[in-house]
Amino acid sequence: MTGPTSGEVRDEVWDGRDVSGQVHTSIAFCDVDMTEVTNEGAVFTDCTFRDVQFNVSTHNNAAFLNCGFTRCSFFDASFTGCKVVGSTFERCTFSMLKVVGGDWSFVGLPGADLRSASFTGVRMREADLTGMRADGASLRDVDLSGASLNRSCLAGCDLRGSNLSSLDPMAVDLRGAQIGWEQAVQLVTALGLDVLPD
Repeated sequence: MTGPTSGEVRDEVWDGRDVSGQVHTSIAFCDVDMTEVTNEGAVFTDCTFRDVQFNVSTHNNAAFLNCGFTRCSFFDASFTGCKVVGSTFERCTFSMLKVVGGDWSFVGLPGADLRSASFTGVRMREADLTGMRADGASLRDVDLSGASLNRSCLAGCDLRGSNLSSLDPMAVDLRGAQIGWEQAVQLVTALGLDVLPD
């Protein structure tokens, strides 16, 4: 949870701006258009984002640490090798979001609609994904150890290579999900069954 802010950026158009290398701490961004922003290595710490448009923005090796996002749009945004540790997302939209690598541990994404999003090789340890909609999404090689996944919908989701050690197969919808052999054994074991040779 972010604390009090020390400054505010409101009703500004940053469309297409390059914010690479910038450092922002405890700043509130309200109604800011960050469409097609280019971000290489910028660091946002304890910032809040309300009604901010991140559409088609590109973020590489950047950091959003302990930030709060409310009613933000991430249409076709991409995050590569970014740290989003401890940040929370409330009533945001994530259509066609692409996340590759990086650390999203301890993020709060309860009830998030990630059905058209893809996460690849991302660390999401102890993330709050309660009630998440990820049916048809791609969560490949994602570290979900310790993550809260209760009441999540993972139907048809590509989960191959992901750590599912904290997943209760009775508490999520896994119909048609794609998993590997080791994951299958892990889920069967979680159901209390013993896997034995024929």
